Amino acid sequence: MFVEEVIPAIVEKYESFTKVEQVIADYLIANKTSDDFSIKAMKERLFVSEASLSRFAKKLGFPGYREFVYQYQQIFRGEEQISVSSSAVIKYYDEILGNITKKVDEGQVERIVKEMSQAKHIFVVGIGSSGLAAEEMKRRLTRLGVPIESSDQSDIMKMRAISRDADDLVIGISLSGTKEEVLFTLRQSHQRGAKTVFITGNHKKHGFVDEHVLIPVLKNLDSGNLISPQFPVLVITDLLYHFYLNLFQAKALIHQETVKALSVR
Repeated sequence: MFVEEVIPAIVEKYESFTKVEQVIADYLIANKTSDDFSIKAMKERLFVSEASLSRFAKKLGFPGYREFVYQYQQIFRGEEQISVSSSAVIKYYDEILGNITKKVDEGQVERIVKEMSQAKHIFVVGIGSSGLAAEEMKRRLTRLGVPIESSDQSDIMKMRAISRDADDLVIGISLSGTKEEVLFTLRQSHQRGAKTVFITGNHKKHGFVDEHVLIPVLKNLDSGNLISPQFPVLVITDLLYHFYLNLFQAKALIHQETVKALSVR
């Protein structure tokens, strides 16, 4: 394994680690400085066993922990740290963009944009990093005159949810797909006749969701250790913005052509 592959390999294998091994992984991913990574030091620092450290290294394809540490320490040799960190970040942005290109459903995006154009009110919600993405979606679409508001506050979500109706569109954002506040908002809004869109990395479908927008996410992405957790959602936001803009440009063009045709005598 090359030096620049160490951190990406840890992230890629993250889901297969035990809870203890994930503690080790979290520390190694977040760490940015050279230190004593010996078995003794790591045992005392993370309160883990020698056996856990050994299993962690073997899951990454190393014969033992010592071999892993040797490779990991190379990251902090001189200026190489910068290039390795950069390559890891770029690798994951490329991976997400590549997956979005493969998975994006333009028909679905067009359906959502159509609902956006017909809705009297749009309400987009999220918690934590998803809440930040919801706010950015509101900022972007407001520029196009879209009647949209956002919230990352649980109480506000609940109050808004019970006042939705058939003229509304509600968009929920949750990378994990398990945020109860977001699910509650979508469920209650759907029961009151509103159209619902769920942007998530979770494949689980819900009967109260009209459009399930599946986005590619990396394991451990929501911790924000390598790249911004909002990134996949921001790409979807840009797609919605682009399609919405094109829709109304097309409508404006048809209107202009109609006026021109009617003016011909």
